[in-house]
Amino acid sequence: MMDSKLSPIIFGLLSAFTWGAGDFTGGLAARKVGAVQAVFYASIVGLIAVSIVAFISNESLPSLQSWVYAMIAGIFGMAGLTFLYFAMANGTMSIAAPVSAVLAATLPVLIGIITEGLPEFLTLIGFGFALFAMWMVSQSENGVKDIFSHLSDLKLPLLAGIGFGLYFIVMHEATSDGALFWTMVASRVTSVLFLFVYMLIKKISFRINDTSALPVIGLNGILDLTGNGFFILAGQAGRLDVASVLSSLYPGSTVLLAWIFLKERLTRNQWVGVISALIAIILMTI
Repeated sequence: MMDSKLSPIIFGLLSAFTWGAGDFTGGLAARKVGAVQAVFYASIVGLIAVSIVAFISNESLPSLQSWVYAMIAGIFGMAGLTFLYFAMANGTMSIAAPVSAVLAATLPVLIGIITEGLPEFLTLIGFGFALFAMWMVSQSENGVKDIFSHLSDLKLPLLAGIGFGLYFIVMHEATSDGALFWTMVASRVTSVLFLFVYMLIKKISFRINDTSALPVIGLNGILDLTGNGFFILAGQAGRLDVASVLSSLYPGSTVLLAWIFLKERLTRNQWVGVISALIAIILMTI
């Protein structure tokens, strides 16, 4: 049986890994078909997949309150993901990832401190290292200068971070009774419906002209869904703030995957971020 201290750490890191991989594929899909279309079709893939799993699992239906919270969370998550993919599609990936991740982690930490009290001292110090890691791991050698020279590019990443942070908070509340798959179904249904209406209002085409994007969109949908599932499990196994901070390490996952599979060289700042993330994980585990 998994240790109660380690389980939220492991689930949170698995969430960060799959979300980071999902953002990598999502960014590629957004550049091929557009941000809204990429999120819309990936959400449909996720909805189909989690619906099948929910039926097979014979999981009990959650309460009405959990359904409502999950649907609201779906709106926030969909908005955050769309803003992030817009930022990535516009070529500001190096700025979008750290800014959105830091803000996404900060909001649940504040709520966690208010509702659950201060965490253990070492965990609190670990939060600081994790937030620093999120920022550094996505930067170039002149990362700070790049951020300040592109202040106009911060609007979309900030909105994405707020959306993700609110998703973390509301989805944690939706799954506080132990529900998992059906709350994810509710969240995905809301995301798909709102994006469908938005595309109709804005007269955005539903056609995908570049069919080579379909496998990437499908993989993105599964990875994003899996990341959501691991985040929920992390929150159920431990504190909201710990789950959110660890899950928000997703920029590091994207960078490391590029290093491993695409042979991209990690900059000095990125190595500092990786080491800071490892220190954060150790501090939260002690």
